Amino acid sequence: MSEIKKVVLAYSGGLDTSIIIPWLKENYNNCEVIAVSGNVGQADELEGLEEKAIKTGASKLYVMDLVDDYVDNYIFPTMKAGAVYENYLLGTSTARPCIAKGLVDIALKEGADAICHGCTGKGNDQVRFELTIKALAPQLKIIAPWREWSIKSREEEIEYAEAHNVPLKINRETNYSKDKNIWHLSHEGLDLEDPKNEPQYNKPGFLEMGISPEMAPDKPTYVEIEFEKGIPVAIDGVKMKGSDIIRKLNELGGQNGIGLLDIVENRLVGMKCRGVYETPGGTILYKAHEVLETLCLDKMTAHKKQELSITFAELVYNGQWFTPLREALSAFVDKTQETVTGKVKLKLYKGNMILASVESPCSLYSENIATFGESDYNQKDSEGFINLFGLPIKVRAMMQQGLL
Repeated sequence: MSEIKKVVLAYSGGLDTSIIIPWLKENYNNCEVIAVSGNVGQADELEGLEEKAIKTGASKLYVMDLVDDYVDNYIFPTMKAGAVYENYLLGTSTARPCIAKGLVDIALKEGADAICHGCTGKGNDQVRFELTIKALAPQLKIIAPWREWSIKSREEEIEYAEAHNVPLKINRETNYSKDKNIWHLSHEGLDLEDPKNEPQYNKPGFLEMGISPEMAPDKPTYVEIEFEKGIPVAIDGVKMKGSDIIRKLNELGGQNGIGLLDIVENRLVGMKCRGVYETPGGTILYKAHEVLETLCLDKMTAHKKQELSITFAELVYNGQWFTPLREALSAFVDKTQETVTGKVKLKLYKGNMILASVESPCSLYSENIATFGESDYNQKDSEGFINLFGLPIKVRAMMQQGLL
């Protein structure tokens, strides 16, 4: 510990990281603590952070604007891959390597000896932060207070904060564990720890990105999303950058009760954990992109991509973003997306996304071939195909019946 003179702390201003600053100074020989916050779309949570960080002992605070980097280089590659982990759209999972890379950049710039994070020893985020740091700066020491200190619960954290005059925006009754960014908001803890408890979707203040389907309007909302090579580029004919597209779809999806998910997921560390997620815009984008691919991808490519999407999702969930396999899979995905260009119109209604239309200049669908009416398709061609395709089945049956 005496060798640690300067520490870069992943700082959110929440309960965990707020008490880590005084804890580091107490336990690491009054080391310099540089707080670093990554803005990945939770801008409202960043207000007043500098004053709070310095008041609790940090020497300075960096606030990195990572929103566009996060959207363009983490969210969209994951969406293009169709990567879903047990129905979860990887909102926290994609953000962690983006933030961790920013932490490494500042740690190297500041000549820090270590990077500290506030992830618990029960969660996935500790792995995501640390694997990124190991991949980008293996020489840096990693400090994880939850694996060192004597604090055992969030209640004890609050007691520690009160004893050290650390200001908090939470109280003991509303202390949900939340993670928010431009892509999603997660809720864990309290009554949600028991899967038999129904989430209080209609309770004021529970949902932050939208409303429940039952409270959504009785009139549907239509939205048209345009893609170029798998990347969304416009909404209702208006060109926008990626982050603005997500913001707009969050608004539309939230108003119509889109994107709520309540799951018990399998964490990397082995336990099952219950979480409630809000991902309104992301849910719409995944649906629209999937629909467009039905027109633009050939059968074998589409099926192989579906297989590999599971591996891609596991890599992201498990914190293995900066690995050769993830990079190789992204290269494969990029190749498949060369023709995924077109427009998808969805009808949003009380939590549902109903396909209204889809079109693409790269469509592999031919009405002339597929029609039930007269076409250029020669139906007699199928006879020879079936004979060859079924030959192994026929020969085996003949063997079993003594006909060979």
